[in-house]
Amino acid sequence: MRTRMVSCVVCMSVTACAAAGSYHPPAQLPPNLYGIYEDNDIGAINQSSWAFASPQRTLNHPVDAIKAVIAIEYLADELYDNPRWINIPLYTTKRMREARADLRRELGIVPDAPSQLVVDALLRAAWNLQSGNPDEASRSLQVPAFTSPQRTLQALAGLPYIQSANLATSEAEWQVLSHGDVRR
Repeated sequence: MRTRMVSCVVCMSVTACAAAGSYHPPAQLPPNLYGIYEDNDIGAINQSSWAFASPQRTLNHPVDAIKAVIAIEYLADELYDNPRWINIPLYTTKRMREARADLRRELGIVPDAPSQLVVDALLRAAWNLQSGNPDEASRSLQVPAFTSPQRTLQALAGLPYIQSANLATSEAEWQVLSHGDVRR
């Protein structure tokens, strides 16, 4: 009996360690990334739902596309982990994670890359693009999370319609508008 109990405790400990080892916390965004008067959560929802509703909105505007991609990277974990969003249904957070997976596939981002690594590289690329330095923007994406920095920048300049991203972001926006922000 004692052996069985010890075996159970050891198995549970190993399982808990394995689950904890695969967890990546939500990415941290710089303050006011989406505007001075918006917090990053609401700003990310607004930016991404606007951008992913129609590919024409970000066509030849890679900085806007980058902000939309960063929003999905951020929201995929933030909506799930932050108690502020407890009223957001689980299917919405699941769709946001599916959207992140589809975006990563489209942009050549490694599927299991930590969001913070992806966000940091994209922020550097956006800053370099705004500064008129596309070569440096490409070098900003030369981190293990990106399979081909040049391919990623080309995709960002002409981001195609990604249905999962459109659905996930419009659902998140609808949930926030219809149920409100539980923090307020």
